[in-house]
Amino acid sequence: MQKLALVKGAIKHYDWGGVSFIPSLLQVENPQMKPFAEYWMGVHPGANCVLTMDDGREILLREYISTSPGALLGASVNAAFGQMPYLLKVLDVKDMLSIQVHPSKSQAALDFEAENRKGVPLDAPHRNYRDANHKPELMVALSGFYLLHGFKPEAQLLQTLEAVPELHVFIPVFKQGGYKSLYKMAMEMAQEEVNALLQPLINRIIPLYLQEKLDPSAEDFWAARAAQTFIRPGSIDRGIFSIYFFNIVHLKTGEAIFQDAGVPHAYLEGYNVEIMASSDNVLRGGLTSKHIDTAELLKHTKCEATHPQIIPAGGNKKAKVYPAPVPDFELHSYELKTGDETVLQPVTAELFLLTEGEVELTSGDIRVVLKAGSIAAAAFPGAAVKVLAGAPSLLFRATVPL
Repeated sequence: MQKLALVKGAIKHYDWGGVSFIPSLLQVENPQMKPFAEYWMGVHPGANCVLTMDDGREILLREYISTSPGALLGASVNAAFGQMPYLLKVLDVKDMLSIQVHPSKSQAALDFEAENRKGVPLDAPHRNYRDANHKPELMVALSGFYLLHGFKPEAQLLQTLEAVPELHVFIPVFKQGGYKSLYKMAMEMAQEEVNALLQPLINRIIPLYLQEKLDPSAEDFWAARAAQTFIRPGSIDRGIFSIYFFNIVHLKTGEAIFQDAGVPHAYLEGYNVEIMASSDNVLRGGLTSKHIDTAELLKHTKCEATHPQIIPAGGNKKAKVYPAPVPDFELHSYELKTGDETVLQPVTAELFLLTEGEVELTSGDIRVVLKAGSIAAAAFPGAAVKVLAGAPSLLFRATVPL
């Protein structure tokens, strides 16, 4: 049983993706300038992740693990999950993503089964639940990165509502009914009223945006960009309200943030590495052409103040662990100089992702070199993996908490 192998993930060409960052990582041409939004590595049905074995054979990662799950996952992970419990991704966010929320594990199982009973096809555009799992996620910025993350604390949100004339209508609702009433009003408001409130705001801020007089730390910057990105005649996207309701977070390179079930969020711009539970359950609340189910969104949204907890960059530490309060995954990073060596002991089926430099991985008589074009490998418990940097390198390791 081979304990170390090269991995080739799945490219996702979503329309919000950039055209150069992921092709550069993978050393692939992109003459048609297609959007390369995400690169998936894992066993999720949407990730046809392929192992290249030492004899040249290729096999799907999920199929290889299924040949001997106890040995390749480790007894405890196999007992708890029955398969690799996480999904590892690289993202290039050129245009902002939808306002979204992910369900809890228990609620996802119930709602997935409910849609199954209704006979909703798994690939139906209006399907809300693609699987029975939760989707907590942690991201590490590979560049300056902007995102929306949870509702602003009360005083800050009130200050925003008071500063924007078009949002004054929400002030008494928020003061009397709190976050839930505020968000319910925004999500259930008639489209004609949404248009009437937001049109004068958009008319005011778009000229400033086009003249580059707005800063990305300001809500008006992203609201103007959203208005231009999601133009539909006679229908202004209500997701623009959320830009003013939520925290705008700016992560510097190497900083990270965790997003649990129920925390509303949206990625706005930048590159990142993301790890999450192996799920594709997304409930959307605007800034998208995809299906929006307001009732399901409100059911799962944590309508409460969020104080963003930014996980700092590693500083001078060569090895870093990013804390996440879930059993499904744990992400490590290693900043290595040329000639640096380290030895890792896989505790389950693990993924190694190289975003900078070149490293050689060896386990027994198996040797794998990761560099531009071949950026990922899988390792399995029972054999140490020696890492040798052939250049200044940044290596990520996806695993589970011990």
